[in-house]
Amino acid sequence: MLSPFKADLHIHTVLSPCGDLEMSPSAIVERALARGLDMIAITDHNTTRQVKVTQKIGREKGLFVLGGVEVTSQEETHCLCYFADEGQLDAFQDFLDAHLPPIPNDEDRFGYQLIVDENDEIVGEEEYHLLNAIDVDIDGIYDEVHCIGGLFVPAHINKGTTSLMSQLGFVPPDLRADGLEINFRTTREETLKKFAYLKRFTFITDSDAHFIDNVGDVYNVVYMEHRTFDEFAKALHGEDGRSIDTMYFREHKLRKIL
Repeated sequence: MLSPFKADLHIHTVLSPCGDLEMSPSAIVERALARGLDMIAITDHNTTRQVKVTQKIGREKGLFVLGGVEVTSQEETHCLCYFADEGQLDAFQDFLDAHLPPIPNDEDRFGYQLIVDENDEIVGEEEYHLLNAIDVDIDGIYDEVHCIGGLFVPAHINKGTTSLMSQLGFVPPDLRADGLEINFRTTREETLKKFAYLKRFTFITDSDAHFIDNVGDVYNVVYMEHRTFDEFAKALHGEDGRSIDTMYFREHKLRKIL
């Protein structure tokens, strides 16, 4: 039997240089539960190193945490990548380490890149600036993600920067992807009026939260049997009756948009 699960699938932690210092794994989990979410994804820029501790806290608190990352492609397009387990996360982290330019982070200019534990104690930092593009294009990232067994979803495709539309001017008709993310400034229906050829994709919309108050401001309802990676993959692909409804807003967020 399918059940509805509320999911915010694009959240940054304190490890992202643009993430607020309050975005610790424990704070994110607590906020997500307070907002009534059943599932979140941690998607820091070009690193997975804050995922495992967030998953640990989530398991203890009853929140399903999907492991992910927001990769900046060679075209400077952001791409969400999701993984099933720690082995896949480790394999993709090795890939990121091999392809992120070794340019030191400037904390004064870009912000801190902190790794913290379940007690919010700092246990490390990312040395290289995480907002840079890796030296692999979109197709190459897709190939690596699928070789490992993950899912590939270009991020906020309608955004004015770091998106397929901003960088390429359009979404390639032959794009290989498991789904597409749009931000709250449009809807699937509005997007398909302009780009009908994208109807083959499932769409998601997420908060892209960098601040704790924004976690869960926008979320999806995922219809699946259980909160697992395999069930989510079926929903993203529209298999076996699984599906995803998108564009849900918290009341105060909707008032702001209108």
